[in-house]
Amino acid sequence: MMYDTIFAKSFSRYEQKKLGYGAFVGFLLILLSLCTVFKPYLGPIHDLNLKLSLTVDTKMLMVNDTSSSPQIPQGKKRNSFHSVFPVFICDDSLVKDIVAEILVEDTRSSPPKAQAEIVVPKSPVNDTESSPQIAKVKDNVIKTLINDTSSSPPKAEAESIVSKILVNDTKSSPKKAEAEGTETKKVEQLCISEKRTEYCQPQGDVRVHGKSSSVYSVSPETNMLAENMSWSIRPYARKGDTHAMNSVREWSVKPVKESQQVPQCTQNHSIPAVLFSTAGYTGNHFHEFTDIVIPLFLTSKQFNGEVQFIITDKRPWWILKHQPFLKKLSNYEIMDIDRDDEVHCFPRVNVGLKRYHKELSIDPQKYSYSMKDFRDFLRSSYLLKRVKAIKLREGQRKKPRLLILSRKRSRSFTNTAQIAKMAKGLGFNVIVIEAGGSMSNFANVVNSCDVLLGVHGAGLTNILFLPENAVLIQVVPYGGVEWLATNDFAKPSEDMNIKYLEYKIRLEESTLIQQYPLDHMVLKDPPSIGKLGWEAFRSVYLDKQNVKLDVNRFRPTLQKALELLHQ
Repeated sequence: MMYDTIFAKSFSRYEQKKLGYGAFVGFLLILLSLCTVFKPYLGPIHDLNLKLSLTVDTKMLMVNDTSSSPQIPQGKKRNSFHSVFPVFICDDSLVKDIVAEILVEDTRSSPPKAQAEIVVPKSPVNDTESSPQIAKVKDNVIKTLINDTSSSPPKAEAESIVSKILVNDTKSSPKKAEAEGTETKKVEQLCISEKRTEYCQPQGDVRVHGKSSSVYSVSPETNMLAENMSWSIRPYARKGDTHAMNSVREWSVKPVKESQQVPQCTQNHSIPAVLFSTAGYTGNHFHEFTDIVIPLFLTSKQFNGEVQFIITDKRPWWILKHQPFLKKLSNYEIMDIDRDDEVHCFPRVNVGLKRYHKELSIDPQKYSYSMKDFRDFLRSSYLLKRVKAIKLREGQRKKPRLLILSRKRSRSFTNTAQIAKMAKGLGFNVIVIEAGGSMSNFANVVNSCDVLLGVHGAGLTNILFLPENAVLIQVVPYGGVEWLATNDFAKPSEDMNIKYLEYKIRLEESTLIQQYPLDHMVLKDPPSIGKLGWEAFRSVYLDKQNVKLDVNRFRPTLQKALELLHQ
């Protein structure tokens, strides 16, 4: 009371009011200074160096939409993000700005982009009528994704982030969210990435332009999310093999709206199409079947011949080699697309081929077909007569036929005549032949035999033409080649209903002992050569090695083959 009396005497009412206003302005200036001092700590938050992840950052993005829900009191704890930064964060817009900054900073350390990448334009049109703040978060995420395209997150990860933002905006427009969610699911299913292959399967109005290596999926229903996505596809079914994929032409697949600028159709087709490459390891008999022929069957058989094959990286000799198979699978002339400036329009296009990840195999539980179905189709394509191998009975005069597969360059038998003589003595009719020439003629020779004998190599792929219950004898070279022998031919033969025998040669049966001293690492320690890489391993144990079979040691294997033919 004493101080009030002193002030009352010293100042008039007007001066007291003026002094109060001055104190209030001073307080505001002090508060503004504090905000300025602490502003760096509310911005990018560089020191935290948060990692981009679908578990943490997505939660940060999914903050409450305050435009359609009651404002939460400032003093009350709002969510987990506020529990981390409880002091200065007062509104959702600031939260989103912070999160966006964190994501922008973190894209520099994100994992490399996948082959099928997401492409987002820098100026998207956002629907902000129902939720301005959600639109702002979308914009931040889009800016994040385009910030560093050389090290952007994988497609699936980016799609998941954007999809979750779209799903979060359901309070003010549930119908819109439901529609966008459905469209997002459709977009995600447009292209599929599996262990050994990637393929896209757009339907409706699909336009193919060869010169630009582009496929457009045109639809009036395409939403913003779909418009902002495109995939880069190399249509050869050996995903993960850099050496093979580098020679394959890259294609882009992009959903677009009818209203967008898109090439107009110059040729219309009423049948679906399958676009694939004949690059990669084409020229290797094994890879032609496991990477192209079997995947092409899986992808195209469902159309019963009413399908157009479109080939990129065309190899005319490959088409000639497999012509009976290709003509059986498609009723139409193959289209060479790479230099074609026409815009071909189809109701459906498969860009790339379906494939089971194991070599020379089909999973019947995953697909509608099995290896038996494929072999039946192959038999029909090449007009092969024999379905079953001979079944030996006591007193039967007819002899089983043994085909000895010879090779000229490497992994060849150096004593073929001696092997054939021993086999004849056991009761075989023996044929010695090298793979090559007309595929149709060679397929018929193989189909006429009951046992196929050869050293590990692409030539053993011809077991596809053997009749059921026939026997494959794979001779495994020296040097730790067992894993190749098992995955390439031993396991696949089971699904083909072919009986399998394996003969592993000793060092004394390898011509490597004539090229290296006995104490050389090539002979003493093959795993050490394998550690030098595939090229070093192949150049020694596959490219420089021939085989001289010990006929006495090998005899029991041929006897076992005869026993199997009795079963």
